[in-house]
Amino acid sequence: MYFIDCPGENYTDYVATRWYRAPELLVGDTLYSTPVDVWAIGCVFAELLSSEALWPGKSDLDQLYLIRKTLGDFLPRHMTIFSQNSFFQGMALPEPTNYEPLEKKIPQRYANNELVLDFLKKCLDNDPGARWTCEQLLRHPIFETFMFTAPRSEHEEYERSRRAQVQSSPLLPQLHVSDRSHPPKGKKLEGDARGHLPTI
Repeated sequence: MYFIDCPGENYTDYVATRWYRAPELLVGDTLYSTPVDVWAIGCVFAELLSSEALWPGKSDLDQLYLIRKTLGDFLPRHMTIFSQNSFFQGMALPEPTNYEPLEKKIPQRYANNELVLDFLKKCLDNDPGARWTCEQLLRHPIFETFMFTAPRSEHEEYERSRRAQVQSSPLLPQLHVSDRSHPPKGKKLEGDARGHLPTI
């Protein structure tokens, strides 16, 4: 993930891992800024919910197709850049025969949560100018109520692994305390009082 401090500057169009790249990066736009990082946040968040990449494209063209299949058409500016990009020369962006909304891309228990969907949509907008900033996202109400919990099966597997690790670990040696540490009742310990400390 790359954090950019100078919006409006020209940058290389090849940054970030394909599955987390925003549409403007995929089509080859060199005028991009911090919204590409917000897009990546949305992709990672969706992956945390489902344990699977949101759009695991096999190529940049396939990645664009998968995004379009979920979010619909790209901005006219981005389509123009795509058509003028020599990397895509002779290629056309396939038209999805059916659409798969975000609600269908994450587990049902999260899809039914309006805050989860809203947070994702604030990150994953085809228009970089419409995506929320990180500052806005930090104030999103999802952080007031949402609790992420691992599936019960994963939690049970973790507990089994933890118990097995504890059982296989050698026990620490027991320290034997000298009898001098417990003087007879009514008598004071003579000499160096530190003599009762165990030697390690």
